[in-house]
Amino acid sequence: MQTFNERLAHLRNDIVSQGDRVLDLTLKAVESYFDGDREKARAVVAADEEVDRVDVEIERASIPLLGMGMTDEKSIRSVLTIVKVNNELERVADCAVDVAEAVLSDVALPARIPDVFRVMANSVIGMLRDSNRALAAGNVSLAQQVLLFDDTVAMLKKELMRTAQEQVAAGVLPVDYAFRLLTITKSIERIADHCTNVCEQVIYLHSGLIVRHRPEGWSKPLPPSP
Repeated sequence: MQTFNERLAHLRNDIVSQGDRVLDLTLKAVESYFDGDREKARAVVAADEEVDRVDVEIERASIPLLGMGMTDEKSIRSVLTIVKVNNELERVADCAVDVAEAVLSDVALPARIPDVFRVMANSVIGMLRDSNRALAAGNVSLAQQVLLFDDTVAMLKKELMRTAQEQVAAGVLPVDYAFRLLTITKSIERIADHCTNVCEQVIYLHSGLIVRHRPEGWSKPLPPSP
């Protein structure tokens, strides 16, 4: 029979692999939008089935670990973190599918996608990549860097919305496409939110510090209450 630590190590490998799988899915979704590649978009939608399957497997494998009688806080946090991160990754994949489905919609893509959207999308891909790296290495410093970058994504979204409104008013951007762009932008923004949630869990796991719900920002997390 495997020990708790052996089963936990296997589960950690599974969640890291799931993170890589979701990153690849998300990158392909964004590329399909940039390129108007419907075939790649269909591949993204199909690949989500594997993400869902692994999501269920990880959740089912996590529950027995909580029943093995471990009492030290780090061991319990380790399992809870995997469960929570697993949920966040599955939701990232859902957002990627939303982007891919937009490519498959009847709304024609314009000749030029706004540059600020490309910057925002690529920035969020970077956040997701760094979130995975922080999770795999237990890198609290990198996790905090991802949290701090969330404000940049919010700023880029505001700039994109302003640019889209100006282009619609000037007749450069079709109204139907502008609405589709807004939907996709919301999906990209949600991916950034899920990245911050993953990094909050990384920080909590390895330092015991709770950084959720802090109005002053992420750079000075507070320790948990006694």
